[in-house]
Amino acid sequence: MRLGVCFILGIVVLNAAPTASVAQTPALSCHGAQRSKKVAELIFGRDIGKRLGVSETDFARFVAREITPRFPDGLTITDAVGQWRDRKSGSIVREPSKEVEIVLAGDDGDQARLDAVVSAYKRDFRQQSVAVIVRDACVSF
Repeated sequence: MRLGVCFILGIVVLNAAPTASVAQTPALSCHGAQRSKKVAELIFGRDIGKRLGVSETDFARFVAREITPRFPDGLTITDAVGQWRDRKSGSIVREPSKEVEIVLAGDDGDQARLDAVVSAYKRDFRQQSVAVIVRDACVSF
């Protein structure tokens, strides 16, 4: 009996809970020397067709020419392996990738600089897309 009452109360509470049409992101609570910043992750596939088309040297030149001038305060580059579903064949494609993480300055030009990097990579290496993830983070250096 007690279990049945708890179950019914649980349903009433769940049904009475207000629903929001827009997901709310809680404000970050940074501690100590950390400050709230936006962090961008860019994920660059390195295959062109079915072969490695962007060598380590090619990518290093791209970083020096396109990313560093736009984000001179620093970045982190990590080797990765990505996978995605080919829309035409439905098969899973795996390819070597580079992930670039940048703590953004927080000014109005951040998005334009990210867009310019993405456009340059797609143009220079005949890529369909570059993944871009921008998230809030607590950051200290």
